[in-house]
Amino acid sequence: MSETTTLRAGLIGLGMMGRHHARNLRALDGVELVAAADPGGDPHGAAPDLEVLADVEALIGAGIDYAVVAVPTQFHRDVALALAEAGVHTLVEKPLAFDIGEAEEIADAFEQAGLVGAVGYVERYNPALQEMRRRIAEGQLGEIYQIATRRQGGFPARISDVGVVKDLATHDLDLTAWVAQSRYARVGATATRRSGRVDEDMVSITGALADGTITSHLVNWLSPFKERVTVVTGEKGALVGDTLNADLTFHANADAATNLWESMASFRGVSEGDSITYALQRQEPLATEHQAFRDAVLGEGTNIVTMREGLHTVRTVEAVLESTREGHVVTLP
Repeated sequence: MSETTTLRAGLIGLGMMGRHHARNLRALDGVELVAAADPGGDPHGAAPDLEVLADVEALIGAGIDYAVVAVPTQFHRDVALALAEAGVHTLVEKPLAFDIGEAEEIADAFEQAGLVGAVGYVERYNPALQEMRRRIAEGQLGEIYQIATRRQGGFPARISDVGVVKDLATHDLDLTAWVAQSRYARVGATATRRSGRVDEDMVSITGALADGTITSHLVNWLSPFKERVTVVTGEKGALVGDTLNADLTFHANADAATNLWESMASFRGVSEGDSITYALQRQEPLATEHQAFRDAVLGEGTNIVTMREGLHTVRTVEAVLESTREGHVVTLP
C-alpha cells in the first residue's frame, strides 16, 4: 500500500458495470482512481481523463494499492491471479470465477498472499437486505423456516457469456446463505431455454441450508415486468425485502380471533398480526460496497463478501446447473 493517506485504485473493465464502478471510485473519500484498463477502450466515457491501458500488467505498472475487476467472467481467473501475484488487494465482480477450479485458485492465491480479496455481490449492500440481515441477527423472526426469492425481468442485451443462473441466480444464492448465515446443503433445479440462446433463461430452484432452512428461487429473463423480492419466514413472522425500491416490511405472527367471521379465517390464515414498513436510508448499494472494500483494505472493517464465500456460491451455482442437467437433487460438500 502507498504511504500516503489516499489509496490508489485501478479499474479493469470499462463496460456496462465498469462505468458504474468508475463513477463510484471517483466519488469515494480517501481513494483516487489513477488507472483504468480495457482492451476494448472506453465505450461509455467512464474514464475520460485517464489513458485506457491495454491489460492487467499495465494496470499493475501504474502503481495501485487495490483493483476492481469488471471484465467478463471467463477472464476473472487470469486477471485476479496476476493481481494477487503483484500484491494488489482486489474486488472481483460476481461471480468469482467461471467454475469451481478457477474460484479455488483465486481464493487460495489471495489468502496465501495475505491480501484483501472480495467479490462484488452488490445486492448484499441493498439497504433493505442490510437491515433485514441485522434484524434477523437480533432475533426479530426467531427461528428461520424459509427464504424465498423472486428475480424476474427482461433479457439484458449485455449478457452473452453465461445463462441466467450464473448472471442472476448467483445473487440469490449468495444473499440467502448470507442472510441466514448458513451454507447450502442441497439444491434441486429445473431450467429451460425459450429465447433461442445457448444458455438457460429461466430457472426454478429449491433447496435447503445446512441449518435446515428451506429455500426457493424463481429467476428468469422472460418476464414482462421487473421483480426483486426476498421473503424470510420465521417463527415470529416474516420480513419482505423489495430491493428494487429498497423497502423492508415486517409482518408479525400474532393470535387474531376470527371467530366472529369464520369465513375470514379460511383465507386470512390462522395467525395475523401487525405489519410495518421501515424507513431506511437509501444509499446506492454500489457506493456502500465500495466503502466497505476501502475500509477492509485499510483494516477498518469486515463488511465484504470474502472470496471464500464467493467460492461457496460458485459451488452452489455449479450444483444448480448439475441438477438442471441430470434431473436430481445435488448434495453439496
